[in-house]
Amino acid sequence: MSDRLAFVDKFPSAARITRLSMGVSFTALTIGALLGIVQALHRTNVFRGVISSADYYSVLTGHGVLLALFFTIFFLTGIFTWGTSRSLGRELPSPRFSLAWFLLMFSGAVMTATAIFGGLVGQIPFSADVLYTFYAPLQAHPLFYAGLAAWLVGTWLAGADWIRTYYHWRQDNPGERIPLQMFMIVTTMLMWYIATLGVAVEVLFFLLPLSLGLIESVDPLLTRTLFWFFGHPVVYFWLMPAYFAWYTVLPKLSGGRLFSDPLARVVFILFLILSTPVGFHHQYADPGVPEGFKFIAMTNTMFLLLPSFLTAFTVVASMEYGARQRGGTGYLGWLRALPWGKPAFAGCALAGMMFAAGGFSGIINAGMNINSLIHNTLWVPGHFHLTVGTASALTMMAISYWLYPQITGKRLQFYGIAQVQPYIWFIGMGLMSNAMHRAGLAGVPRRTAEPQYQQFDFAPVLGSMAEMRLQIAIGGTLLTLGALMFVLVMVGTWLAERGRGRLRVDSHLPEPISGPSDSPRVLDNVKLWFVIAVVLVVIAYGFPIYSMVADGALNPAAPPFPV
Repeated sequence: MSDRLAFVDKFPSAARITRLSMGVSFTALTIGALLGIVQALHRTNVFRGVISSADYYSVLTGHGVLLALFFTIFFLTGIFTWGTSRSLGRELPSPRFSLAWFLLMFSGAVMTATAIFGGLVGQIPFSADVLYTFYAPLQAHPLFYAGLAAWLVGTWLAGADWIRTYYHWRQDNPGERIPLQMFMIVTTMLMWYIATLGVAVEVLFFLLPLSLGLIESVDPLLTRTLFWFFGHPVVYFWLMPAYFAWYTVLPKLSGGRLFSDPLARVVFILFLILSTPVGFHHQYADPGVPEGFKFIAMTNTMFLLLPSFLTAFTVVASMEYGARQRGGTGYLGWLRALPWGKPAFAGCALAGMMFAAGGFSGIINAGMNINSLIHNTLWVPGHFHLTVGTASALTMMAISYWLYPQITGKRLQFYGIAQVQPYIWFIGMGLMSNAMHRAGLAGVPRRTAEPQYQQFDFAPVLGSMAEMRLQIAIGGTLLTLGALMFVLVMVGTWLAERGRGRLRVDSHLPEPISGPSDSPRVLDNVKLWFVIAVVLVVIAYGFPIYSMVADGALNPAAPPFPV
């Protein structure tokens, strides 16, 4: 079959799972974005006519869970299903099994969302005002935890489906190098299997039994530690679809080829090894965690700058190669030759620029001393709105402009709106995140509907509090507009009739300038890298978790060690 044949025609089963996953992802984006503008306008005191401050926390929980878990990871299952079939040139082994894990994920997401939104309706005995960071002592309805458990098992089965497909390919192709996209998928899922052990234990053995009344209490420090065992690696799980697109699709969109396949493999190996043993940097303020283990987490976090810098070099070099192939010249003049009018390219490139800014603000979060300046302030959501809110979200939207026609066989609709949308999002995020960072430096708290205090005035370093609140409200409004513009394009394309003409895009990706043959085969030894990752996790978490469990896993009064 020709590479120019539409993906939906070559792999109809994989295309169906990709469409279903992306459909749920875009639905979560729509609802989450609307919740976001409600909370932004309420918190900034611009408009408070939609919810009360008591309901603010249900809205905040919905915004975080729908966007940080369901929008991002349903999209990941979609693009990884596409990448598995595209890179290996085969369908997934069992369409029924693939549909089963999707339905399990979807059912879990519906259960979790029902528990969250039930808190907004007084007649429904559900509530889940536990925020995205759902550790004790906050407690939700059992439906919330049961839904998360079902959804999580669904993600495990999805990874098993992709790895099983790879196993069948390997039997037919012994001795060949793993295709780059498949290598990225396998390493990402191995990281996910390690990272989700913490949240699985937290939910199944502590939070769900507590909500059902089977146990009377839990140790909040232990549940918090188990959550952050998962809570930071999930950041990279959000980012992996973006890295996946930046390395394998963005070079083509730039008009060129990937600069280095070996560097891309090194980056994903580093993420597999270093993503999990860093969670304690979210617990610098916890007196129950030994300072030495916080230092280990800080050191590992700083090491994670390396794959980010390697990515910046490789992706920009790939873009420059494409621009010069298109006639670009000069030290920086080549930037003008890039296709800024194409929404898929523009969104990915702008997302990468925002990610660079988010990386620099993340260095502040990672430092043990300087973190105390911005801990639990508005700086923190300002940071992760640059990472998951733009690097991940804008890349996912942008690459959908290129990918969605291939899995539907339909031409992209409302192309003019698609061309403008990435810039609307970029401007909105620039305004909102900038104001959030400055407000955080002034000490404005996060996670509260009422950031004002009697007989206390914040002292902003730059600007005024009124200006920052207005900037957050304007930025949030533009972000909501950008999300709705994107959804309009996707729904329009979904409802359009399939034409007879050839699509303007295809799944063919050019070979890298430096291919896999330029790297040692040990890079493909994922078993080795998995073992190293597990060893680092044991070093970082073994003693602290053992001490917490040994002194009473269910007893919140017992310190894990003498303080």
